[in-house]
Amino acid sequence: MLISASSTEMGGEELIEKWRQDADATLWLDLEGLDQTTEKQMLLSLDCHPLAIQDTQRDRHPPKVELFENYIFLLYRGFVSYDDILTFEHLQLGMFIGHRILITCHAGSSIAVNNLFNESSAKYLARSPVHLALQMFHSSCGNYLKQLFTFESHLEKIEDQFQLSGNDQMMREITAYRSQLVKIRRTFNYHVSIGESLSQFLENDETSLITPVEIHTLTDLRERLERLMSLSQMYYEICGDLIDGYMSVTSHQLNATMRVLTVITALFVPLTFLAGIYGMNFEHIPELKWANGYFILLGVMLVISVGLIVIFKRKKWL
Repeated sequence: MLISASSTEMGGEELIEKWRQDADATLWLDLEGLDQTTEKQMLLSLDCHPLAIQDTQRDRHPPKVELFENYIFLLYRGFVSYDDILTFEHLQLGMFIGHRILITCHAGSSIAVNNLFNESSAKYLARSPVHLALQMFHSSCGNYLKQLFTFESHLEKIEDQFQLSGNDQMMREITAYRSQLVKIRRTFNYHVSIGESLSQFLENDETSLITPVEIHTLTDLRERLERLMSLSQMYYEICGDLIDGYMSVTSHQLNATMRVLTVITALFVPLTFLAGIYGMNFEHIPELKWANGYFILLGVMLVISVGLIVIFKRKKWL
């Protein structure tokens, strides 16, 4: 996309030469799915730093922002698509932000780039390349935010169902979500650091690429990044609370079962003792000659059982 004083043009590599010839033109060069050799040669021809190019072409690199002489290099993690709640197909996107040029590099199709690469978005580029870059970053954060809001409503349903009838299947589902939130939080933590670094560039006047005109855009971006971080942290804690609650309920149920079994065992221990005593095959046992000895022993057992039950109830063991 090339914006000049007279028009806005969409095209290919031919726009680079037009941009070089027109000192007032602004160019957005989007490099999608190029082989690394071609991409590197093109970026070097536009005075991009070799180390920044190397970071861009890595399969996986932590999001970062660096300040070079002619560019701000921004590397962040967006996503191509999502298969399910909190299941993203991430995409690494590199930006070289200059005074009159914005270069975006990504291996696959990016939702944020596709949403902005049209003539209606030329107003952002016309304002400044850094403004368009911030809008693109803001758009990616908005995509994350939509997924988190969708997850929030889903999580509320899980909480309601969990209170009524929690089970191991729901436990596995919540554990999987918690694992995904750990990964997402790690990405958001990097992005928050990027937002803070961009603000420091502006506050310390380290570069003329970010002007005070962008302070509101930058503030809005930082607020969105912090919101993403706080939401992911909150949902992570909720999932943790649900897991802890399930474990507590399960432990309580197990304790109740063990208590019943213990009481039953305590009831039968003295009865078993008496039965063992009178089951011994000795010839001289005083009570053997009693006419009602059997019934007396049963009565004693009954009294012992009832007495133990009363004691357990008073101690609130039953």
